[in-house]
Amino acid sequence: MLPPDDFDPEIGPAETLEPGLRRIVAPNPSPMTYRGTNTYLLGDTDVAVIDPGPDSPAHLDAILAAIEPGQRISHIIVTHTHLDHSPLARPLAEACGAPVYAFGAAAAGRSPIMQRLAEAEVIGGGEGVDLGFQPDRLLADGEMLIGEGWQLEALHTPGHIGNHLCLAMGDVCLTADHVMGWATSLVSPPDGDLTDFMASCERLAARAWRVFYPGHGAPVHNPAERLTWLMAHRRAREASILEELRKQDATAAELAALIYVDTPPALLGAAMRNVLAHLVDLTGRGQVSPLGALQATARFRLNP
Repeated sequence: MLPPDDFDPEIGPAETLEPGLRRIVAPNPSPMTYRGTNTYLLGDTDVAVIDPGPDSPAHLDAILAAIEPGQRISHIIVTHTHLDHSPLARPLAEACGAPVYAFGAAAAGRSPIMQRLAEAEVIGGGEGVDLGFQPDRLLADGEMLIGEGWQLEALHTPGHIGNHLCLAMGDVCLTADHVMGWATSLVSPPDGDLTDFMASCERLAARAWRVFYPGHGAPVHNPAERLTWLMAHRRAREASILEELRKQDATAAELAALIYVDTPPALLGAAMRNVLAHLVDLTGRGQVSPLGALQATARFRLNP
């Protein structure tokens, strides 16, 4: 899905999205982050800073400059530990004194199979993970955070990474990198887990939402439609993988080259990681098998 051409916000200033919610876009545009990371400021008195963003002194200054007279930063919330979301949490905490909340450190929330693959060091991955991140306080699934005039429900939504959280407030959900409008999420084992990703999509789809505010790009004003599309997109990728494996055994890299024919060469590595996530999921469901050990370079065969 192509990004909307009209999403081109000014970098740095805080923009009001709805009463009590503002967004600051960080100065880290890239093919993987679009215009930059969305940092959200929630509240008119007690302010929660959600996803402080990359280690950027300019972005730290922008966040602090957005705190108005009579306001204080009371909470710093990290949705997940990728380098475009979490590194600025500690410098911001040192500047304002607020605690840092998150589901956990980099390996928290991994499924047992992904933990085994990570420990065996056979699956690669680890792209852009903030390995040094440590929260001050853990946020459990379903836990409520409350500030003056607002409350947030933590929803553990592993898939993009095991410690990923979405944050619900009524019919609004801050979906971080799980659901975005401009692109699909990278799911790269062992941090990314496609089995968990699909389950998290189903969990979000079970509730009625008015709008999603993602970690990158514009608000998603058709949440149910977007979730339906995302799940259908993943199922279509799975169908393409199975179709190619009906013809011959193949590696994740070979399948990516066959399936992602319109993908720029610079993004084929990410495409291969997505295919590998599908293959791990299909292996777990008994539909394919690696020829030998399950690892990044394995050749896979369709099961009879």
